[in-house]
Amino acid sequence: MNCILVYDIPDDGKRAKIADTCLDYGMDRIQYSSFTGKLRATHQEELMLRIKKILGKRPGNIQLFAISADDWSKRKILKQTQENDG
Repeated sequence: MNCILVYDIPDDGKRAKIADTCLDYGMDRIQYSSFTGKLRATHQEELMLRIKKILGKRPGNIQLFAISADDWSKRKILKQTQENDG
């Protein structure tokens, strides 16, 4: 299932470890603190357990959204890259 994971974590070290974990699960970074990827339900649970272990007792807000294929196909994307001025 298509998923979006977003987080707000004040601790730089924990934030970096969680980002690496998302990458380990094949997710793609779409912003500094957000990732997308296809994850089966079991992998979603596993990822959240790993993140919880990494975070420990530190503050943080991590949210994982599973999105149906129909809703995913209706998403709107605006992505611009910087052009060189010649």
